[in-house]
Amino acid sequence: MNKRALALLSGTFLALIVGVTVAASAHAFPEQESPSAGATLSEPPAQVTIKYDAPIEKLFASLEVLNSAGQNEAVGKPEVSPDGWKLSVPVNKLPPGEYTVQWNVVCIDTHHTQGSYSFTVEAHS
Repeated sequence: MNKRALALLSGTFLALIVGVTVAASAHAFPEQESPSAGATLSEPPAQVTIKYDAPIEKLFASLEVLNSAGQNEAVGKPEVSPDGWKLSVPVNKLPPGEYTVQWNVVCIDTHHTQGSYSFTVEAHS
């Protein structure tokens, strides 16, 4: 293989890697949840917060905390932090049970992501 072909192949490979890296970082995914996914809590949380790995758009963010009957326990609208990295919503005083957090966000570059996770509030003995 001559030097020109090798340089062209190397450049193409580098562009492909950079493109994949940029594409992978173009979506906002949860980096940290509070309460965390799968957590069992002895006390109910006052709010649910998700920190994302990229800033999100305030106008297109939703966050619900559903009880086992599918009713939303969130109080009011979810709030995006001023820096755009966190989404939170206050919740009712949650009785013991399992809760599902459903989130829907749009990253500042317009890519949409959504997901869900669960946590449990224990009954007091």
